[in-house]
Amino acid sequence: NANPAAPPVPGRRGKPRQTPGRNLALRCQKHRDAVLLFLERDDVPFDNNQAERDIRMFCIKRKVSGGFRSLTGGAAFCRIRSYISTLRKQGIHVWQGLVSVFRGDILMPDFSR
Repeated sequence: NANPAAPPVPGRRGKPRQTPGRNLALRCQKHRDAVLLFLERDDVPFDNNQAERDIRMFCIKRKVSGGFRSLTGGAAFCRIRSYISTLRKQGIHVWQGLVSVFRGDILMPDFSR
């Protein structure tokens, strides 16, 4: 067996504790269809890491420039990045969205999805 259970501990009752690797292997086996769904459907991402990708630019900017000069500047940066991220997720060209902002006719994404 590639992922054996941990050896039983003398004096302990119940099932022996399983290793994290075995727990992962069992979960992947149990939910095989859901784990491999990204192979069959293009709209399913390989990972569920979108939230981390959305904040990565903020963390890089903070690290490179040593932070934002004011809370207002940081909030504005986050607001712009959030708008751009939402446009991308909904398949709207970022350039069109940004141009619409500067023209005063803001292109609003469809939030009913």
